[in-house]
Amino acid sequence: MTGGWLFDRMAQTPDATALAGPDGATSYRTLLDRVACWDTYLADHDLRGCVLSIEGDYSVESIALFLAAMRNRNIIIPVCSATRAHLQEFLEIGEVERRIVLTGATPDIIRTGRAAGHAHYRRLRDAGAAGLVLFSSGSTGAHKAAVHDLRPLLEKFALPKRCFRTLVFLQLDHIGGINTLFYTLANAGTVVVSSGRMPRTVCEAIAQHRVELLPTSPTFLNLLLLSEEWQRHDLSSLQVITYGTEPMPASTLQRVHAAFPNVRLQQTYGLSELGILRSQSRSSDSLWVRVGGEGYETKVITDRLWIRATSAMLGYLNAPSPFDADGFFDTGDLVEVDGEWLRIRGRQSELINVGGSKVFPMEVENVLLEMENVDDVSARGEPSALTGQAVVVSVRLAHHEDPVAFKIRMRVFCRDRLEPYKIPVKVEFNGPVISERFKKMRQQAAS
Repeated sequence: MTGGWLFDRMAQTPDATALAGPDGATSYRTLLDRVACWDTYLADHDLRGCVLSIEGDYSVESIALFLAAMRNRNIIIPVCSATRAHLQEFLEIGEVERRIVLTGATPDIIRTGRAAGHAHYRRLRDAGAAGLVLFSSGSTGAHKAAVHDLRPLLEKFALPKRCFRTLVFLQLDHIGGINTLFYTLANAGTVVVSSGRMPRTVCEAIAQHRVELLPTSPTFLNLLLLSEEWQRHDLSSLQVITYGTEPMPASTLQRVHAAFPNVRLQQTYGLSELGILRSQSRSSDSLWVRVGGEGYETKVITDRLWIRATSAMLGYLNAPSPFDADGFFDTGDLVEVDGEWLRIRGRQSELINVGGSKVFPMEVENVLLEMENVDDVSARGEPSALTGQAVVVSVRLAHHEDPVAFKIRMRVFCRDRLEPYKIPVKVEFNGPVISERFKKMRQQAAS
């Protein structure tokens, strides 16, 4: 049975609070009772080993169903409300055989008529293992479906560590959300669910439930600072803020460090294909990070980070294997190296090629974020007849400003801070800057 030790450990603290949120507090005893009820439900509907979608956001029922499905050796495809627009695509690529929909008053089970036969699924079934399918964000192309054996993703938490009251910001359809859930339950912590993922609701949950650990994204932290909600609520319980899923702008990190001087800031690193690596920031205000640890090996080839992991996925459902002959995965992340420390500069796929000169989107974004009246910005490349590509930015302003005046002001501001080819040639105002997963949107047009 996948994760038998986890259930034993949860049973050791029956009266501790496993989950706290808008619907109240749930003890580990009650959570395990709900898992047992879902065990019966899955058995009664003859769902052992099938490909099962769990459709719903974080709640007692979604967590209990996930744990029961893991124990039932299901291959689980979580779908949350933020990505529900892609539901049909996910169901088809994932070869989902049964859907369990948790968005109504009572669970709804739906037969899809599919019979899943992918080679990765056969491998999991032959091993008697539970599986997990996670879809990429699709920010640079089609969604890829990564298939995991759940055992190595869970086993790294077998050694007990520090217990936290942790707000779950990323959902169960994200490797970060899975990692947060496993870590918290494995250490008898409390999973805290907010009523939403905007700054006000997150701050309310932190204050009400005395949250100690906040795992989130740089984009959300920027929104949090801009909202000033962090000044309207008692966030004194916070001990650690971890950030990942995308590179952190230097200006944002400095502002977060100034706003939370007594909170340890830690960069994390992970991918849907590999899991979340253990990491250590050089300091709370540093972008240099050390990643790896037991079960992970790293190497850098021509500035690109490669990783070999025992928790690596089996492969994609809808793409060729990305691993080299030695089992290393090309992350596509370009890094600087200082001994054992890395600084992540951005994705190779997001680089903008202006007449043969390379531009990192974050270089441009970091400068524009220092401008007055700029709340947020994302940079990308668009085709140019003269230079191959040109730098284009989407800017979210704090207050209305004449577009022509802003562009003039921007060019003057950038003149001494960026090389001429890095200065944006086109500005879009108040369009989409972040995705439903609170990451910068840098979709590049084809060149």
